[in-house]
Amino acid sequence: MRASRSLLLTSLMSLILSTTVVDARSQWSKEQAHAWYSEQPWLIGANFTPSTAVNQIEMWHKDTFDSATIDKELGMAADIGMNTIRVFLHNLVWENDKEGFHARIDEFLELSDKHNIKVLFVLFDSDWDPNPVYGKQKPPVPGVHNSRWVQSPGEQRLQNQSKYHELEAYVKDIIGRHADDQRVLAWDLWNEPSNDSAGLYENIANKNDYVALLLPQVYDWARSVDPIQPLTAGLWSGTQWDDYEQLGTIEKVQIDESDIISFHDYGWPEEFENRVLQLTSYGRPLIATEYMARGSGSTKGAESCAIQKSVLLIKTNRPTLWGQFTLRICGGIT
Repeated sequence: MRASRSLLLTSLMSLILSTTVVDARSQWSKEQAHAWYSEQPWLIGANFTPSTAVNQIEMWHKDTFDSATIDKELGMAADIGMNTIRVFLHNLVWENDKEGFHARIDEFLELSDKHNIKVLFVLFDSDWDPNPVYGKQKPPVPGVHNSRWVQSPGEQRLQNQSKYHELEAYVKDIIGRHADDQRVLAWDLWNEPSNDSAGLYENIANKNDYVALLLPQVYDWARSVDPIQPLTAGLWSGTQWDDYEQLGTIEKVQIDESDIISFHDYGWPEEFENRVLQLTSYGRPLIATEYMARGSGSTKGAESCAIQKSVLLIKTNRPTLWGQFTLRICGGIT
């Protein structure tokens, strides 16, 4: 009898696992990726945070979600010809106020659709403050670039593998609810996953080992809900992106798992063009999801859809030159 039960349980587990594999879509073929891309308009836009929010938590928190400002500023973006925005989410908002978060995302998508703007959502982020805290956010530091921007999931959660199931639930719930939503352009699963925040914060020494462990799982979780939108995570560092063997572990995951290839480049137009030429070797559509830093010579150059860094004077201080963030070190700002 025990042997029969054991055999039955084993069979059931095999059935569950095989069903999961069948139901979860694989990486798009190059032909599928180009078919999707051929249906899109020329994508032009910006990374968007409303001017009243200091970071992604303040943007989505129930006490500070500012639909009036969002509506006004999306209208301004549409008026100058933008049809795409890249918007950061945060797992802590989902964990603390799941249904409210969903309602605000729905409201945001209604506003973006009103202005004929599609949304590229970002789920995780390795850049800036590694210790996000839910609730009221600190005010911005005057003159300091991205002074209160926070990472997601943050380094404590990154190290805690016993809670990865919570991150899995977040990814599946957010993408699953909008898996066939035409208002969502694509899913940017992790912003600059190997970023160490330019040394401005103390990072765990093996941070990228955890990211390399978690990032492939995030792709798997996202695919398991079978979204009609492409998945991506943008390349941002390194010099020779067309030499696969020179890529780091994380960059190889980004290339191997993404349906479309996205990237960041803040160099001169000639450097931007070289990046595009390198990435075309992978045979997939390209989208530049961050560019435009005039202090670095960055403007728009080669043939690639592009989403610039920011268009407004906003609470994040994102338009402030990157050099200004050294004030955090030199001036002891916390």
